[in-house]
Amino acid sequence: MNDNDARVLVTGGTGFIAQHCILALLSRGYRVRTTVRSLAREAEVREHLKGGGAEPGDRLSFVTADLSADDGWAEAIAGCVYVMHGASPTPTGHQTSEDDWIRPAVDGNLRVLRAARDAGVRRVVLTSAFGAICAGHGPMTRPFNETDWSDLTKTNVWPYQKSKTLSERAAWDFVRREGAGLQLSAINPVAVLGPVLGADYSHSIRLIKSLLDGQLGNPRINCGFVDVRDVADLHVRVMTNEAAKGERFLAVAGESMWLADVARVLKERMGPVARKVSTRTLPNWVVRLGALKDPALKGSVPLLGLRLNATSEKATRLLGWTPRPREEAIVAAAESLIRFGLLRDA
Repeated sequence: MNDNDARVLVTGGTGFIAQHCILALLSRGYRVRTTVRSLAREAEVREHLKGGGAEPGDRLSFVTADLSADDGWAEAIAGCVYVMHGASPTPTGHQTSEDDWIRPAVDGNLRVLRAARDAGVRRVVLTSAFGAICAGHGPMTRPFNETDWSDLTKTNVWPYQKSKTLSERAAWDFVRREGAGLQLSAINPVAVLGPVLGADYSHSIRLIKSLLDGQLGNPRINCGFVDVRDVADLHVRVMTNEAAKGERFLAVAGESMWLADVARVLKERMGPVARKVSTRTLPNWVVRLGALKDPALKGSVPLLGLRLNATSEKATRLLGWTPRPREEAIVAAAESLIRFGLLRDA
């Protein structure tokens, strides 16, 4: 069998990164199966992919599987040579403990890895996060790289970052102890921007939407960015390249940026549509005060003034990966939000 005829399972087919991974795989001739929690969403996913230029027909199939239960995973993975696993049962609603974040993430990874091992899958590509690398550190004198892990002994680590760190560590531990030859590679993207395919998009895109919708100012937060199309391309490279076996790869385009600089890119590149965008940097005390009333701001406080620069030198050196400039990712996200009518009315 030609490798490009192989079937690939992409978990969580309704997800932003997952759908771009599906597009990347289809464009290279792979057959794709994807999991959804309800087959009622198949039409929505196909419509999103059509907007991304793909009408795969029977080269794409859907199966029902939920990361919180074993049912369906053996059937989902059967016959697949590779698995791209990025789905995560992120909790919503009223979480009462960190375990509401951590346990589902850890168990979900292990559930997929067990099924992949038992099905004889060649390699699993795990979509982890920069949050498994950067949290709990003070100011760095060098860019973060793949040897870094978040320090969970610190009190200022968010539950999300803990869940990503512990679930990735659990995956590596499982493959080492019980993998029976199963290969694992991990990708750790920074904030993922680029074109949305519909109304269901990532948390990072909400940053661009908030700016265009006219948020009052920008916390002094520094962040790395990368285009989702380049993240998907990296997934395919990591999936098939022998040099990627057993390795982690940061996905980041260039140096990190302050949020006020992101606002300036929108102002300079988007014209009248960016008229509401504020390039003002909010004083730290304003953000701290706001965090007392708004839980969504609480996680930002430990990041105030902290430079979170990272390097993707490893992916470039080993895999020939060359992401587009971060400014292109910012503009592409903004243009797609406008195209789908997802901004607040003027």
